[in-house]
Amino acid sequence: MKWTETEKKQVIIFAAVAFGMPILMGILMAYSFSNGNDVAMFANAQMFYPAAGVMLALLATHKRDDALPGETGSVPLPMKYYIGFLIVTVLMIGLTVCSVFVPGPNWMVVVQFPLIFGSVICLVLLLMEKKEVRSAYCLRFKGKDGKSLLYVLLFFVLYLLRLFIGGLIEGSLSDIAVLFQDPLMYVTILMLIPLFFISFSAFFGEEYGWRFFFQPLLQKRFGLKGGVLILGVLWGLWHLPLNIFYYSPDTAVISILLQIITCISLGIFFGYAFMKTNNIWVPVAMHYINNNMIGVLSGTADIGGQVYQWINVPVMIALNLMFILFIFSRVYKEDAKDKA
Repeated sequence: MKWTETEKKQVIIFAAVAFGMPILMGILMAYSFSNGNDVAMFANAQMFYPAAGVMLALLATHKRDDALPGETGSVPLPMKYYIGFLIVTVLMIGLTVCSVFVPGPNWMVVVQFPLIFGSVICLVLLLMEKKEVRSAYCLRFKGKDGKSLLYVLLFFVLYLLRLFIGGLIEGSLSDIAVLFQDPLMYVTILMLIPLFFISFSAFFGEEYGWRFFFQPLLQKRFGLKGGVLILGVLWGLWHLPLNIFYYSPDTAVISILLQIITCISLGIFFGYAFMKTNNIWVPVAMHYINNNMIGVLSGTADIGGQVYQWINVPVMIALNLMFILFIFSRVYKEDAKDKA
């Protein structure tokens, strides 16, 4: 199916923000990287761009009689929440730009203030919105089938399974076993639950753009399977400046390829869970788990300067196969019926 004129305008605005900002900020990132500065802040700010793109697209095109994503045209926009999130986004961008021209070791500490307080304030603003508004714009915490938490738990189990399979392949299973013999590990994992509510905004920033907005539109145009696969590729390429200047500057090509594989794989599972629940907080929580478990397991939140080898590519595909196989689930098989 083709996009409506309103949807075309929304996609243009969304793409200009979600993909245009990483390009513009990527130029500053390259300059900062060339000067030997820490560029980790760019990753934090970039996570806000997709949702900001959605909000600006809806603000620019919303009319009470328009058909917006999810048939929300007849419902007012959640203005309080949108404006609060956009203000936090601007603060994140401003602090990131400042870190380029006033380099110092404390910027990653400073940026935690808008991230933490912004998340808390946004949560309050969200709860101030009317229930029908939150429901129309996929902002309610309750999904359509009442099983949202089960899908999050399923992802966590699959994440651990992937971890142990990776340890088996790499010969580091004993090291992983030692980690999980420490009671502190379980305390740290449990602490992720309350910490979610003071740091969710960054993960919401990506998932509201990818899953709530872009996935349905791509699936409308290219089918359920085609849309989610195209989104996975675009999501992977969206990380390009981070791969080149932060994640793995010395092996950027391999890093980009691994990023695309990961984004396709997780995109399939996140998309599956979102279509099953119609609850954006499910992929937000999954994204939060995926990113923060890296810090829990490694003992550091710094994921910069990694070095990869080509053997990591087939290994990555094998490890993510459990997520990729969800492309054959029933929700994606409805593709043929929708095209008829």
